[in-house]
Amino acid sequence: MSLLTDTIARIGPLDDAAAAAAQARQDTLTKPQGALGRLETLSIQMAGITGQPRPRLTNPAVVVMAADHGVARRGVSAYPSEVTPQMVLNFLNGGAAINVLARHVGARVIVVDIGVAAHLPAHPELIDRKIGMGTADFSVEPAMSRVQAQQAVEIGIACANDAIDAGADLLATGDMGIGNTTASSAVVAAITGRPVAEVTGRGTGIDDAGLARKIAVIEQALALHRPDPRDGLDVLAKVGGFEIGGLAGVILGAAARRVPVVIDGFISGAAALIACTLAPSAQPYLIAAHRSVERGHDAVFAHLDLTPLVDLGMRLGEGTGAVLGMSLCQAACKILDEMATFGEAGVSGKVEN
Repeated sequence: MSLLTDTIARIGPLDDAAAAAAQARQDTLTKPQGALGRLETLSIQMAGITGQPRPRLTNPAVVVMAADHGVARRGVSAYPSEVTPQMVLNFLNGGAAINVLARHVGARVIVVDIGVAAHLPAHPELIDRKIGMGTADFSVEPAMSRVQAQQAVEIGIACANDAIDAGADLLATGDMGIGNTTASSAVVAAITGRPVAEVTGRGTGIDDAGLARKIAVIEQALALHRPDPRDGLDVLAKVGGFEIGGLAGVILGAAARRVPVVIDGFISGAAALIACTLAPSAQPYLIAAHRSVERGHDAVFAHLDLTPLVDLGMRLGEGTGAVLGMSLCQAACKILDEMATFGEAGVSGKVEN
């Protein structure tokens, strides 16, 4: 049995008893029932995921997968591919937005080279799992082989397992890779069936001509390869990216270990589509952190029946929105665990007529 098959088999339903216990406690806390809105439902989801009626999430980690895309050579991004390795070094030096926000919420940043098209110098904080020097240009040939697609997902599973074995009890997904909104739009269009123009945005800030070119490239690739929307590995292999596969694996690995996973923006959303196509049972373990400016993000939410926690007009990636979402997950659990009940506080509860 492969790591992928074994992991999918271990993804079970949420713990209804723990969720019910969390709901019962929420109903007795010193506030009107439902007064804290999403924080209440989020805490109940965390209880169901972890199997703990009063979950405590104290060791968050964000997994940032980095890889390049052959399709970037088609002029679909405002930045050259050389930016990918430069930003990975920035992550490792602690100078990127994800580092700042991770420090803000107390999360560890795990940086994985799963397919950067450059030889990166050895670094104690860099996990080298490079499958290749970026994907192929999927406008003319499949992005990767099916074997590589499964390898990417299994690398993500292994990274999730390693993080959880090291103590992580809350995971988030992050990405880096010039050209990855093009691959993500292709994945989203393939799986949701939405028109390419409806799910393709400006990414790093391309102009109207660049956007038209990007849409045409994706349409060409989908017509050429005809990925099977019911087969996550087929979609990933034909029009995806190594980091998208890796993040799908992180999602599956977390779900199999009953660890909540906070997904970031559009690229993480494409990874979630791959993950849930492979294992629909992973969906209840997902927390959508934020709504990206990328126009295809809403198609992801609709297909996966997710509602993002916040909309801050963000479109950076890296896991920046996800780590902020982690903070809300922790806040929700602290409310459930630390807030007094009416009985504990000696406060009169709701009067029943």
